[in-house]
Amino acid sequence: QVQLQESGGGSVQSGGSLKLSCAASGDTRCMAWFRQALGKEREGVAAIDRDGSTSYADSVKGRFTISQDNAEHILYLQMNNLKPEDTAMYYCAAGPSLTCATIASMYDYTGQGTQVTVSS
Repeated sequence: QVQLQESGGGSVQSGGSLKLSCAASGDTRCMAWFRQALGKEREGVAAIDRDGSTSYADSVKGRFTISQDNAEHILYLQMNNLKPEDTAMYYCAAGPSLTCATIASMYDYTGQGTQVTVSS
């Protein structure tokens, strides 16, 4: 079983930046970030495989960057030019798939989440 712990959330103004981190207790093939705004369904944000191939939701392309430190088992999400619509609880997820995407069913483990709030 893989345990995941997110950190780095907070409150920023529109146009600001935040960097989220997720520490994993072990090695995984796929990792991803999901988010869920109040009253909305959880949506995929970005995913990365062990080789560093990435995929992004259209809503964050060009603004968010997913990366990882394989040696330390840490997943990152650099978020720039944040918008009020980015406000949500952000979760990291880990799974065994060889091909990674922002599809929730591909992931077996999810962290507790970290809140991101963007004010206009």
